[in-house]
Amino acid sequence: MRLLPISIKKELGWTPFYWLAYLGFLFIEPIANHEGLVSWLWLVLALAVFLTLYLLAHWYRDKRGLLVILGIVLLGVVYMPFNGGAACFFIYAASLFPYTYAVSAKAFLGLLSAEVAVIALETWLFHVNLSSALSGIVFSILIGASSLHFAEKKRAHIKLQLAQNEIEHLAKTAERERIARDLHDVLGHTLSLITLKSELAGRLLDKNSAQQTALARKEIYDIEQTARQALAEVREAIVGYRSEGFAAEMDRAERTLEAAGVKLQCESKPPNLSPAEETVLSLALREAVTNIVRHAEARTCRLRLSEENNYVSLVVEDDGRGGVFFEGNGLRGMRERVEAFGGYFICEGNNGTRIALGLPTKIHPDTVAL
Repeated sequence: MRLLPISIKKELGWTPFYWLAYLGFLFIEPIANHEGLVSWLWLVLALAVFLTLYLLAHWYRDKRGLLVILGIVLLGVVYMPFNGGAACFFIYAASLFPYTYAVSAKAFLGLLSAEVAVIALETWLFHVNLSSALSGIVFSILIGASSLHFAEKKRAHIKLQLAQNEIEHLAKTAERERIARDLHDVLGHTLSLITLKSELAGRLLDKNSAQQTALARKEIYDIEQTARQALAEVREAIVGYRSEGFAAEMDRAERTLEAAGVKLQCESKPPNLSPAEETVLSLALREAVTNIVRHAEARTCRLRLSEENNYVSLVVEDDGRGGVFFEGNGLRGMRERVEAFGGYFICEGNNGTRIALGLPTKIHPDTVAL
């Protein structure tokens, strides 16, 4: 299993340099035995090689890091017969192995076992100081196991953080899509109504009579009120759209269709609806009416709302030109809302346009926001 890399240089700061204090074990034998210049030069060379590998091990967290740590093990193998304090190199390697993503917990146990076997073999072959060898074995096991524990915790934290970031990204994406759908439905309907009333006011002013001028003023006043309402609805959509109720939406639909010269026929009264059902059905009716006004060239719009087979069903159909061959943003947003609640959505374009949708009557209150 591929493990997540851990950036120790960012997480630990200066801590890796504190562990260099254990290099003091390398100086015990040369000082106690009054070693000559050559031994000290070998010690300086070993320290230079180790420090280079140690810093690289904290820089690389991939397969290159694994090779660098194996280099530290090799340094211990080469130098321990001359200086028992070189057992500390094995301890450093054991502490670094778990933080390399190429090493799983099972692989780490194998590497640690091999390292302990190497220390024991060298002790037997080269008569290494027994206390140094035992300290190398014991501390390699203890510190290695501790490092494995903390490395696994760090990886679990990284996975959790990645999951949280993904959830946050998905939530932001869903919110943007919700706002896009609501703005499309709210503004599409309202701007269509403003356009219709503006055209009507223009035609009335062209007739240049007192009665027609009064009617034109009324239409212009309605345009102003509709524009104000649109601004309020945009604000509602940004913070989270909530429908005023299906009955209010039906009244709005009737006024809009009347302004467009389309007669509304409602075959049933709205049943008792939950707030979630009202919001979805209201937005669906608004989008359907907007499409009729914009594209259908219809004379009549029939609306039927019923409750049967554990579904609340809404059917909106017109006698216009039909021909719905693809879904635009509005129809797609309508479908997404309905399907998010486990409902069905049908749109047909033969002999006018027919939109049928249904919602299950039991909508859980924690269902995703519209």
